[in-house]
Amino acid sequence: MPIYAYKCASCGFAQDEMQKVSDTPLTVCPSCGQAAYAKQVTAAGFALKGTGWYATDFKGGGKPAETKVEAPSPACGTGACPACN
Repeated sequence: MPIYAYKCASCGFAQDEMQKVSDTPLTVCPSCGQAAYAKQVTAAGFALKGTGWYATDFKGGGKPAETKVEAPSPACGTGACPACN
């Protein structure tokens, strides 16, 4: 359930209120009783940091497969290649 910041324009009373998104905004100040209680615009309570959470955490579902580097085949005629055996 989201938490909204409210402040009274009349007395300056400020408080955070936990409300459903579908609830109507509060208008009556719990401190002075005036109809000057309004929602404040606040910053989000989280931040996405790093090089990209989607690309590293959710996109592929796992670590990238390791590529295997094979040694070059020996030259034919040395007796070490599969064709010579």
